[in-house]
Amino acid sequence: MLDNEKRAKYIVEITMLERAKPVPKEKVEELKGGIGKKMISKMKKECVECPVMEKSVSFVECFTCKNFLRRIKGKVHCAGSPL
Repeated sequence: MLDNEKRAKYIVEITMLERAKPVPKEKVEELKGGIGKKMISKMKKECVECPVMEKSVSFVECFTCKNFLRRIKGKVHCAGSPL
């Protein structure tokens, strides 16, 4: 077992939405340097049930969170530390 696998406290399913979920502008700005507009647009239409914040959030927010470890086959591995 890898060290990163031990750190994943939660494995959360990604769900697709028809319309983009609202995302704070500062979260989108964090991504603009490394990810293209088309990918950011796609990420806004995905959401996860965040176990830390206990609500549904856009994948953009999840991806920029300090608890985000990796995304594999439609699932997010989350460290689950308090924010």
